[in-house]
Amino acid sequence: MWTPKENLNKIGFLALITTLTVAIHYGFIFDPLFGHIHWLHALHGRFCYIPIVIAASWFGFRGGIYSATAISILVLPYIFGQNIETHDTVGELVEIVFYYFIGSLIGILVDREFLARKKQQEAELQVERSQKLSLIGQMAAGVAHEIKNPLASIKGAADILVDSGTSETDLNEFGEILQNEVKRIDGTVSEFLSLARPKQTTLKKTDLTKVINSCVRQIATQAEQEGVQIETAIDNNIHVKGDPEKLHQMTLNLLLNAIKATKGSGLIRVSLKQYDLYKCQLSVEDNGVGMNEEEVHRAFEPFYTTRTGGTGLGLAIVKSIVDNHHGEIELISRVGHGSQAIVTIPLLSTGEVI
Repeated sequence: MWTPKENLNKIGFLALITTLTVAIHYGFIFDPLFGHIHWLHALHGRFCYIPIVIAASWFGFRGGIYSATAISILVLPYIFGQNIETHDTVGELVEIVFYYFIGSLIGILVDREFLARKKQQEAELQVERSQKLSLIGQMAAGVAHEIKNPLASIKGAADILVDSGTSETDLNEFGEILQNEVKRIDGTVSEFLSLARPKQTTLKKTDLTKVINSCVRQIATQAEQEGVQIETAIDNNIHVKGDPEKLHQMTLNLLLNAIKATKGSGLIRVSLKQYDLYKCQLSVEDNGVGMNEEEVHRAFEPFYTTRTGGTGLGLAIVKSIVDNHHGEIELISRVGHGSQAIVTIPLLSTGEVI
C-alpha cells in the first residue's frame, strides 16, 4: 500500500500528533495559560480522535486499533492517577471505548475501499493483458498472412527457375518476381518492427516546416506518376519539440496513404499552421475513395487495411509516432468524398532550450 519510507514518515507524524494531543489532554499546554477549566478539558479529550482518524485513514483497521490502543495506554495514568471524581472516571473510560469504536469503524471502511480499489486494478490489469494478448495474436496472424502470399510466389518462381526447360525470357521475368516478393517480405517485416520495436524517440528543437516541405518534395515525383496533384499551404517557422526522423516518417506515411487513395487522378491538400498559442496542426486531405464509419474507427489497428496489397501498418505507425510526441490525430472521411488526417502537436515553448 505504502512504501517503507512513506510508512516511516507517516508513523513519525502520527507519533508527533499523538504526543501533542495527549499533552493537551493532560493539560500541559492550555492549563498553564487558562487554568483547569472543565469544559476546556472536555475539549482536550476530543483532540485524541485526530490521530486515531488519521491512522485509520492511512493504515486501515489495524492502524485505527493500534492508534486507539496507544492513546488509551497514555491517558490511563491520567484517569487513575489524578484523583478525579468517579463520574469523570467513567466518562474517560467511555471515551476510550469510543476511541476503539471510531478507529475500528473508519479502519474497516478504509480497508473495504482499499480492497475494492485493488480488485478494480487487478480487473483492469487482466483486461489490459487480454487486450495485449489479443493484439499479439492479431499481429502474428497479420504477419503470417502478409508473408504467406509472397512465399507462395517465391516458391512458384523458384520451381520455374530451377527447371532446365525454362526459357531466357521466363528466367528474367520470374527472377524479377522473386526479387519483388523478397522486397515485399522485407518491407512487411521492417514495418512490423517499426511498430513492435520502435527506435527511441529523441525530442529536440525541430523545424516542422522544413520536415513537411522535404516530404512533399520527396513524394512529388511518385504523385505525378500516379496522376495526383499536391497543393500546399505550409506556414513558415513552425518549430516543435520532436524527432525529425519520426516526424518525416509520419508525414510520408500520410502522404503515401493519400496518394494510394486517389490513385489515377486526384488532389491532395497539405497544410501546416499554428493552431493556437501552444499547438500546431498538420492536415493531409485527399479527394479519394474515402472510408465508411467502421473503417475510420479501425483505421489505426495494426494490419487492418481496406486496400489490396496493403500491410495495414502505416496508420498504426503514424498513431504511435503522434502519441510519442504528446500529440493527437483525427481521421475524418466520407465514402466517395475522400479523407482528411489532422495531426495536432505541441509547439516548442518560447524560450525553451533543448
